[in-house]
Amino acid sequence: MMKDPLSHALRTVPRYTSYPTAPQFHEGVTADTYAYWLRRLTPADSLSLYLHVPYCRELCHYCGCHTKATRQEAPLKAYATTLAQEVGLVGKLLQQAGPVRHIHWGGGTPSLLPREGFVELMAVMRMLFDFAPDMEHAIELDPRLVTAELADTLALAGVNRASLGVQDFDLQVQKAIGRVQPYEVVAKATAHLRRVGLTALNFDLMYGLPGQTPETIRDSVDKTLSLAPGRIALFGYAHVPWMRKHQRLIDESALPSAAERLQLADLARSELLKAGYVAIGLDHFARADDSMAIALADGSLKRNFQGYTTDQGEQLIGFGVSSIGKLSTGYIQNMLDVGNWRRSIEEGKLPVLKGLALSTDDRMRGRIIEDLMTNYACDLTPIVRHYGRSLRSLSDSFAALKDLAADGLVELDLSAGHSAKVRVTESGRPYVRLAAAAFDAYLGDSLASGKARHSIAV
Repeated sequence: MMKDPLSHALRTVPRYTSYPTAPQFHEGVTADTYAYWLRRLTPADSLSLYLHVPYCRELCHYCGCHTKATRQEAPLKAYATTLAQEVGLVGKLLQQAGPVRHIHWGGGTPSLLPREGFVELMAVMRMLFDFAPDMEHAIELDPRLVTAELADTLALAGVNRASLGVQDFDLQVQKAIGRVQPYEVVAKATAHLRRVGLTALNFDLMYGLPGQTPETIRDSVDKTLSLAPGRIALFGYAHVPWMRKHQRLIDESALPSAAERLQLADLARSELLKAGYVAIGLDHFARADDSMAIALADGSLKRNFQGYTTDQGEQLIGFGVSSIGKLSTGYIQNMLDVGNWRRSIEEGKLPVLKGLALSTDDRMRGRIIEDLMTNYACDLTPIVRHYGRSLRSLSDSFAALKDLAADGLVELDLSAGHSAKVRVTESGRPYVRLAAAAFDAYLGDSLASGKARHSIAV
């Protein structure tokens, strides 16, 4: 039995949407490095495109995204123009790349781009890239800004999946996080999208917000279920005011304690499972007929910077301010401010800020971490052999896992150094990030040096 669940819940670890994690990126990876990596791609390398739009109408207090508030159209129009130019720069280097299997628009609020800019940008991408016939084309939306006209535009552009940021339906919680959007607003946005055939919908919910109680979160789940999205993401609020200064607007005294966070997460999870949704990894749920539940069953589920995904694109290319891409050779992150990003592109240079070239050990540990985060289990032996390593190279990880095993969070099967398997137990699933952290070769040094600070595990 677990000795002290709160001691585990209070540990701070990454969310492992990548490995190595972003604090390990450095400026030794440059625009020239990225250009070389792009030129090496072949027709066998299918693509996934991520486009980041760092603008919202207003900043929600809880937001951890790289975005800024604007109510002016000029910066949005200018951003769309520069984004098209960046797509052009990358496209010229990808003369031999394979088809695009996935497009994801994130932010911010990407639907704020002017209609003509959005349509023009899509035209540029269609000219430069080969879109696969079954390509998934997804966008993140603010329900308060979804109109009939926007729904028509999205359908025209070929968008076939939308994610609505709901967070919570309780008015007092909404006021505390600076995002008031009544149930009727979300229901209307959902109806607009379904009217144009955009029926693949995700809802994002959060637990750990100020003022949340078991009663309010149960009501939010009930209202969500009444709108029947195919997928639901249930994220734990990450209070990181040292990184996102606007989070200081949240009253810390109103935040649930670690024990209360666990209770809220367990309650929401229980209600979703009772309604017939399939649990997907750490924080996603899907109807049994949804492609994500199918991917979980057949072993093709992936995890990237957007969280759990069915995206099968082998090379992820990021566009826009702060976007992160991942090629088989390494990670790339764009410049963080619009001014420098735009100047670089206008000079004909890729707007690279930093990145990381992946070592063999990075690839091996990243594969193990993704298996744990998606399947709650990993057979380590074939993975270490694939990368030409031995199980001895993971001795540090086994020591950390034994501590988790003692508390019933994982089961570790070691066979005289010849084989090794790790499985996260049912009670350990809320703490899967701790199992993943056992394989993080950088985490100890990062925390000791103060280079990285993370949110609590649950």
